[in-house]
Amino acid sequence: MVKIIGGGLAGSEAAYYLANQGIKVTLYEMRPVKYTDAHKTAKFGELVCSNSLKSNSLENACGILKEEMRMLNSLTMKAASLTSVPAGQSLAVDREGFSEYITNEIKNNKNITIVNEEIINIDPNDIIIIATGPLTSDSLSKKIKEMFGDDDYYFYDAQAPIIYADSIDYNKVYFKSRYDKGDADYINCPFTKEEFDNFYHELINAEETLTPDFELKVFEGCMPIEEMAKRGEKTLTFGPMKPVGLRRPDGTTPYAVLQLRQDDSAKTLYNMVGFQTHLKFGEQKRVFQMIPGLENARFAKYGRIHKNTYINAPKILNPTLNTKLYQNIFFAGQLSGVEGYVESAATGILAGINVKRLLNNEELITLPKETILGSLVNYITSSNVDFQPMNANFGILPPLEETHHKKERKALYGKRALSKMKEVILKYEL
Repeated sequence: MVKIIGGGLAGSEAAYYLANQGIKVTLYEMRPVKYTDAHKTAKFGELVCSNSLKSNSLENACGILKEEMRMLNSLTMKAASLTSVPAGQSLAVDREGFSEYITNEIKNNKNITIVNEEIINIDPNDIIIIATGPLTSDSLSKKIKEMFGDDDYYFYDAQAPIIYADSIDYNKVYFKSRYDKGDADYINCPFTKEEFDNFYHELINAEETLTPDFELKVFEGCMPIEEMAKRGEKTLTFGPMKPVGLRRPDGTTPYAVLQLRQDDSAKTLYNMVGFQTHLKFGEQKRVFQMIPGLENARFAKYGRIHKNTYINAPKILNPTLNTKLYQNIFFAGQLSGVEGYVESAATGILAGINVKRLLNNEELITLPKETILGSLVNYITSSNVDFQPMNANFGILPPLEETHHKKERKALYGKRALSKMKEVILKYEL
């Protein structure tokens, strides 16, 4: 019997993989007995921040990672395919339908037993996958720290507001995807220079919510918009509010743009892209209603901040995702030191694969560094710098060996990664 702690994306993927291999699994999820600061439902695979799973392009590291996951029969990719909503070249989902699909797959699998309780102790003799995510309970976090003798690592993660579609002023906005790639799926709120300057001044001076520790340790990959703005206004106009490739219908380019992405299949909700925030709710309403087209916006959900925890993976984990101290204890998901929905789910699959091999007394698999998942796991388990969670990206891949033009590089990375993953699947009969 395998124990999996945590019913997020990583835990669900691990349970799904093992159960479909005929292995009995007990999946522990503390919701609805106890909720985190960010979860709102008791469903498996709930998306607590954005509804976007990032790019689908095979010239993007996360897009290639998705394809690797499809090759490994990913539950997350099946759910996303069936519940996707328009988002240009990105893969975005109806978050309710997405988690509903995953929940049904888990609950209806005869090899999965679900136990709703908070786990506060870990038996080092059990075969366990710990996939409790960045919102791991304080009690379990304490136990992990005791077992592995490591420092308490954390950062603060922020969510973006969601607004009602019928409160947008459609006379001031326009539909378009950047560079017209894909359908015109995003709503764009264009700024003049004067509008942006006024907005920027109010944003950097708005009142923030204090974190419990009175210290904001943020992850660079998910920085609150107001923290980003304090680095200078060009951080926004060259970042989440970049207008390049988003010309108005009259052919002119605005000074800055906020994009809104569809958040549900009914097109009633839109997410403010890149606008994660820890401003007070009243300040969010005041400042964000300065955005052209959102003067009368109604907020279905305000942005908020919560504490995320992760282990010091280079000290604790092998590249097979089991721990150096206890070979039968595995970590997966954001707690392991990866960042992002897709990355978290992918590590759940790898943990499941290696648990099966452990049960069968087979050699555990270390994925080739040329694959996106392999490069990601290699990074989190071997980084010798001040460790922070890592997204899938081309920067952690080994260089290409063949001579090539720069414009071909991304496609060649993808071709190599998928070829290497295919070799692994055939070699190990995955």
